[in-house]
Amino acid sequence: MTRSRTAMLAALALVAGASGTAFAAQSANAGAAAVPCTVDYEVQNDWGSGFTAAVTVTNNGAATSGWSLGWTYAGSQKVTNSWNAKVSQSGAAVTAANESYNGTLPTGGSASFGFQATYSGSNAIPATFTLNGVTCNVDDGGPTDPPDPTDPPDPGGPSDRVDNPYDGAKVYVNPEWSEKAAAEPGGDRIADQPTGVWLDRTAAIEGVNGGMGLRDHLDEALAQKGSGELAIQLVIYNLPGRDCSALASNGELGPTEIGKYKTEYIDPIAAILADPKYADLRIVTTVEIDSLPNLVTNVTPRPTATENCDVMKANGNYQKGVGYALNKLGDVGNVYNYVDAGHHGWLGWDDNFGASADMFKTAANTEGATVADVHGFIVNTANYSALKEEHFKISDSVNGTSVRQSKWVDWNRYTDELSYAQAMRDQLVSIGFDQNLGMLIDTSRNGWGGAARPAGPGPQTSVDAYVDGGRYDRRIHLGNWCNQSGAGLGERPQASPAAGIDAYVWMKPPGESDGASEPIDNDEGKGFDRMCDPTYEGNARNGNNPSGALGDAPVSGHWFSAQFQELMKNAYPPLS
Repeated sequence: MTRSRTAMLAALALVAGASGTAFAAQSANAGAAAVPCTVDYEVQNDWGSGFTAAVTVTNNGAATSGWSLGWTYAGSQKVTNSWNAKVSQSGAAVTAANESYNGTLPTGGSASFGFQATYSGSNAIPATFTLNGVTCNVDDGGPTDPPDPTDPPDPGGPSDRVDNPYDGAKVYVNPEWSEKAAAEPGGDRIADQPTGVWLDRTAAIEGVNGGMGLRDHLDEALAQKGSGELAIQLVIYNLPGRDCSALASNGELGPTEIGKYKTEYIDPIAAILADPKYADLRIVTTVEIDSLPNLVTNVTPRPTATENCDVMKANGNYQKGVGYALNKLGDVGNVYNYVDAGHHGWLGWDDNFGASADMFKTAANTEGATVADVHGFIVNTANYSALKEEHFKISDSVNGTSVRQSKWVDWNRYTDELSYAQAMRDQLVSIGFDQNLGMLIDTSRNGWGGAARPAGPGPQTSVDAYVDGGRYDRRIHLGNWCNQSGAGLGERPQASPAAGIDAYVWMKPPGESDGASEPIDNDEGKGFDRMCDPTYEGNARNGNNPSGALGDAPVSGHWFSAQFQELMKNAYPPLS
């Protein structure tokens, strides 16, 4: 029996729940404008270790003089030869491009091609297709074409998402991090805490240096789940030109490599997450830490502008990458996308706050994504901003001088992460995001406990003495971000801790370095940033203050024992 899949964009609202055959009939009756593209993928002959397939792509959008069809296999399929299209493959990602004689696709026009491939195990039909970069949602089966039990679940079908994935659920404990934590003196006190799994390069999908890959973590999550609910936290972190203002967290992809980001990074992740084996997990994705806010704060004409950030604003690849990730990952019914929203010490100023929210909305409506693909936002990821400053408020004044005029607050509208997260949530809802939007706050390193933790307000001799004497956050400057001296573990991960907050999380695994304190050669694309150098006297982004960084730090993401010990020593609430 042949098996086929009909794929189309924006048709679910018209004929939700129909079979593949019915979808095709509806698209013909509804008119070309309703369905921009249709892809019919048919396995014609399958002999157990190989197969041939026939594919027809129909263009119902604007006419084009060239086409490229992309898809990603969930199994081991490898294309060996093709006809009527140039078919190439990189890993699981396949691209079929037109030949010179069949590149023109008028509105309503079709092109057909075929190929032969090998495989072992299952031969599931691809979950999604893209035509010239535009994702086509899919459905398969039908009265004469029963569903293939090996197919991934229909990503366009009904979602079983709950309002808050953390409520009533355990959260995945990464055994690799847990082992490192438990090996530290006193580390067994926190080794069972859940932390994020960082997919910070393409190789992390399969596992780096013999370590666990994405499937390994998901399989382990199933084992930890048992009969209850479990959420696993993944950090999607590999944008082209990543983090244009900080060298320590640079990535492997250059500013223009958006194609690689899509086909070699996001598509394989989406295919794995769509595996029915993992359908009972609550998969929390935190999407692209630290990049979008740069397009507001670190571009011309801002004094903090960098050339790299100007490039990324001009080419739009941050928005395209985030939108593509939200679209592809959001198609998987048990995935919960949370987009990075910086922190109050970055975006809390009037000039940054609303503009950043608008930037997030732009990204959430790019590359086929919509705001419906966003379950929430995360703030303070891998940062140190205090959860709550209890000894001064933004409305306080000292001798007629507002707290906002202190050197520490510096006209910011917020004093801590909780107030910022709740306000940012309100702003995002007001511009069109879901009214049930949830926020996450990373509390892995913002406890600021120990002997330096103030017990009360500072003296009212001046507004600076009042704020500096009472603030929990003991950084030299709010802009300091690398391996901060004196920092401590914050609130332990917990669900629904405050209004509008889905969870406090430890998305950044405590003990993993922010960046090397001196240049270190590495094969991870990570540079040296002077903000990680304890001798550095600063720049415009931190008010030309000392960096406050710990010395002898390794490359970002590598284990930093001295930092781990400092975080435990200064934990608040304290460790028992």
